[in-house]
Amino acid sequence: MPLHNIDLIVVALFFLSMIVIGIWSYFKNKSPEDYFVAGGKLPWWLAGISHHVSGHSGAVFVAYAAVAYTHGFTVYMWWAFPVAIAIIASAKIFPAYWVRLRKNLRIQSPLEYLSTRYNLVTQQIMAWSGAILKVFDVGAKWAAIGILLNVVAGIPMTQGILISGVVTLIYVTFGGLWGVIITDLIQFIVQVLGGVVMFVLVVKKLGGTDSVTGVWKQLPPEHSYLFNDPYTAGFVAVMFLLYFLSYNGGSWSLATRYISSPSEKEAAKAARLSGYLYLIWPLILFFPMWAAPVIIPGLDSPDTSYGRLMLEILPQGMIGLVIASLFAATMGMTSSDVNTIAAVITRDILPVVSKKFANDAHPLRTARITTFIFTLATIVVAVNYERFGGVLGLIVNWFGALLGPTALPLLLGLLPAFRSSGPGAAIASIAAGIVTFIVTKNTELNSLALEVGLPTLVSAVVYIVVGLMTRTVPVTVNNLMEALKKPAS
Repeated sequence: MPLHNIDLIVVALFFLSMIVIGIWSYFKNKSPEDYFVAGGKLPWWLAGISHHVSGHSGAVFVAYAAVAYTHGFTVYMWWAFPVAIAIIASAKIFPAYWVRLRKNLRIQSPLEYLSTRYNLVTQQIMAWSGAILKVFDVGAKWAAIGILLNVVAGIPMTQGILISGVVTLIYVTFGGLWGVIITDLIQFIVQVLGGVVMFVLVVKKLGGTDSVTGVWKQLPPEHSYLFNDPYTAGFVAVMFLLYFLSYNGGSWSLATRYISSPSEKEAAKAARLSGYLYLIWPLILFFPMWAAPVIIPGLDSPDTSYGRLMLEILPQGMIGLVIASLFAATMGMTSSDVNTIAAVITRDILPVVSKKFANDAHPLRTARITTFIFTLATIVVAVNYERFGGVLGLIVNWFGALLGPTALPLLLGLLPAFRSSGPGAAIASIAAGIVTFIVTKNTELNSLALEVGLPTLVSAVVYIVVGLMTRTVPVTVNNLMEALKKPAS
């Protein structure tokens, strides 16, 4: 179904605003610190909104919408709710550590401290494996928006992916973190407007406000269950562990929001804002997805349910707004990832690969070239997303299962209780997690919780056990632990 002119104008204005902001932000970047961590001057409310926007993408409207269509309320229980609890519960812990690292060690990348905490080899293993993993994760986000555009507007998948990818490439390459943050704010506003419009129109179509609770009586009983197989309580517990690692900094772009905060207090406030948004906003965002089986029953492809729902209930002009909100959800997350991966490659990988990058006279130019190449790689993965198990397969089975082994040494390495876990523990835990992932991908476990969580659980056990077997702790590590105990000035 081709979009009407007014819808195209709305989408075009959205894209134009992203590019203008990126070019405007270009002039705010006077140094690599400005480009990668906004000069450490990111206000808490901007950091909180950006942390929230950067934590989810258009995949919510494809993969998660499919789960909402087939399994109901449980999608909130295994995604939004545990994410909110993981962030709020840790608001005074990890955000403070990330701020202290920037102020005490002058880091701009979340991985910079690892060469001191472990050693250079460990840092490189984590940098390379994390960067490669993110290629698949970001690729899944591009694929999700491509699916939605294909359903709603009949735009071929490849064209939809290229549109969102190229616009993101422009503003994140020019603007750095400031460009990402300001566009995150605009994207959040657009996303809220689009989500509220969908909520109101769905409620109206179902007969009024009574449908907010009454719709559950029209759905299969299991759709109102907190846990609906295969999304069991065990699966939710596994996802909580993964979200705890991811949203506190295991996902590097989310750590950057805290690193960029001017103080520990501001970082903690940003975390709480993001957590409360995850607790409340998805209840509104998901309602149309939960109600979709009543409005458009019997879909053979549940991952198209949100797009088909848009066509069913939205008038001209509103479709353009909601499409812009879907782009906003995807571009907010992907641009954050691209910016942070550029920081990791520029500051952690390239100086080790070649000495000429150690004293690079043009670090901003290098970062922009890195951003360009990384984005192209993610687009290639997006175009071939079906080979990796589809969008949900990429997000849950690939990124979810491999996130833990790469995030554990990064997060636990900040805590004094694990100071004895050195490079041997870190490398062994990553290797054990990857091997477990390979085994689970080739074994019939009959449990989604085990398939997704076993690599992280094995990695955690190895990290702790090897650490307990280590009797001596290097002086540099003890000094780092002592420095992290003290509030940053």
